[in-house]
Amino acid sequence: MQTDLPAHGPPHAIVVMGVSGSGKTTLAHALADHYGFAFLDADDFHSDAAKAQMAAGTPLSDEQRRPWVAALGLQLRRLADAGRSSVLAFSGLRREHRDLLRGSGVPMRFVFLHAAPEVIARRLAGRAGHFMPAALLDSQFEALQPPADEPDVVAVDVDAPLQEVVAKTVAALESAA
Repeated sequence: MQTDLPAHGPPHAIVVMGVSGSGKTTLAHALADHYGFAFLDADDFHSDAAKAQMAAGTPLSDEQRRPWVAALGLQLRRLADAGRSSVLAFSGLRREHRDLLRGSGVPMRFVFLHAAPEVIARRLAGRAGHFMPAALLDSQFEALQPPADEPDVVAVDVDAPLQEVVAKTVAALESAA
């Protein structure tokens, strides 16, 4: 099914954000399929050095994240300039980083995925083959600046089956459009 958000207007981006283990990639894939948008995973834009640092249990600093976020904004802009809307799975923990993406000039809506820390910890513990170790979850929650006062953000509780989370997210996006 392809629906465009907004129904008329320029290509835009949906940015699915939250701490590691919140389901960003899974939900972003589902939304990209639902809307017929391009899918991007911010993890694919990390350097090998950044991935190795995180895998070793050391979080990235804001200074290390800035060029990564700038590259993401550039990719969103390239897609929009090519007439394609996109869905980006992106931690977006800091307001500064969300504002850098907004600075790309691509109209966007953020989807903030949240749940109780123990729910996220359980999900993260069950995930295999990812460079982000469960030991960094506390640092993710410490770095998180919840987007409570940002008007282009919809919040979705992810403590539910995937189909329910997708349905809640689509409804929230469409009611906010």
